Amino acid sequence: MTEHNSSGYMAYADRVWSGEETLLAHFTGEFAGGGLVPVGERTGFFPAFANVAVFDTGDGLVLVDSGDFRTASQLHTSVRGHSVAPVSTVVYTHGHVDHVFGVGPFDQEAADAGTGRPEVFAHEAVAARFDRYRETAGYNTWINRRQFGVPSLEWPTEYRYPDTTYRDRLTVRRGELTFELMHARGETDDHTYVWIPELRTLCTGDLFIWNSPNAGNPQKVQRYPVEWAQALRDMQELDAEVLLPGHGVPILGADRIRQALGDTAELLESLCDQTRDLMNAGARLDEVLHGVKVPPGLMEKPYLHPAYDEPEFVVRNLWRLWGGWYDQNPANLKPAPEAALAAELADAAGGAQALADRAERLLGRGELRLAAHLAETAALAAPADRVVARVRAEVFARRAERETSTMARGVFEWAAAESAAVAEGTDVATELTRSDAGRRRASGAISVGVVDDSCGCGTPVDDSAPQGV
Repeated sequence: MTEHNSSGYMAYADRVWSGEETLLAHFTGEFAGGGLVPVGERTGFFPAFANVAVFDTGDGLVLVDSGDFRTASQLHTSVRGHSVAPVSTVVYTHGHVDHVFGVGPFDQEAADAGTGRPEVFAHEAVAARFDRYRETAGYNTWINRRQFGVPSLEWPTEYRYPDTTYRDRLTVRRGELTFELMHARGETDDHTYVWIPELRTLCTGDLFIWNSPNAGNPQKVQRYPVEWAQALRDMQELDAEVLLPGHGVPILGADRIRQALGDTAELLESLCDQTRDLMNAGARLDEVLHGVKVPPGLMEKPYLHPAYDEPEFVVRNLWRLWGGWYDQNPANLKPAPEAALAAELADAAGGAQALADRAERLLGRGELRLAAHLAETAALAAPADRVVARVRAEVFARRAERETSTMARGVFEWAAAESAAVAEGTDVATELTRSDAGRRRASGAISVGVVDDSCGCGTPVDDSAPQGV
């Protein structure tokens, strides 16, 4: 087994590119404790779940992103082991909480020294994001508990707002380096990528994450795949020699960088084109979901595995962006309450148990999608029935096992735990933490889906219906 330490990090990154190693060691923080990794001239890299790039300008340090609250102290220690120069500037590539919670120790350092705290730059929409996060903290608590399997998670309500904002692009000169901040809508509406021309270095933020693009997250706000693809093409034209991503390992070499950015753009462009064509032809959402196909070969690239988001969700997000929430099924325009419909279907089938029995038979045949529909209907019709609950728990546990993305696995694991709690007379937290993996997740060890070679990325894992993407 390869030994993972910071001194061998760039060799490890090269092996990840070639497919000899996975991203597991990076995403679980095995390299984060060894200080900053030198990545070219004047550049240090903090490799964690959410990365931070550190630039020595000759007149203070500039940080691109700052990581999350769990690594804030570790980041500060790593930076100070690298340089005693003051941190003059921090750039938020966007306002997601895993990128903006590492500034505090540097603010405190400045306060203790009686000097000015770092100036934080960001796109103008970041402040509005923080305002929304505070107003919807309860909702964000629940969806992130489900997504990551952390039943005790509480969404933060206090944020370090930016000091200086911009709209389209901004040039920031610090010491001997220039930082070109450019806005692009993609995973978020407030995204910034940073170009340092003297170093031929590109900081992409989450516009490149060593995963299939997070452009369809089913529980989060709108994503922008068209503009995201254009941003990737624009970044290609910079001809960077060093790419430092928001998540995952650095990429060195202009050819590799152009390939990675181009392949990611191609994936998004294809999903957009196919979805648009089917919508223009009058297809329902259901037809679009099962009609769009990923171009062959792309999902096998080590930087496009669907381990966090997945293309099927991107198609849904495009429908929401271009067509609204109505799926063209008239029964869904003004639907009956779900529980009332479930009760009628159960009555027609001979009872909730009959639906649950049918779900078990479908599960045995590997028809997981259909099994999930029937199990869910049975549970809605008989929410306190322990036998029905056990079937629903089994169906969604099996679904979770077969999924590669954090998005799908989180929702299915939570659903399985809900029903297991009904069946066993316990609670969701108890059921989520029965396994070692569940206990790690519940403790806050957030990770990105399945990143090992057995994920089956790019191939269908559910034979219950014609596959979409």
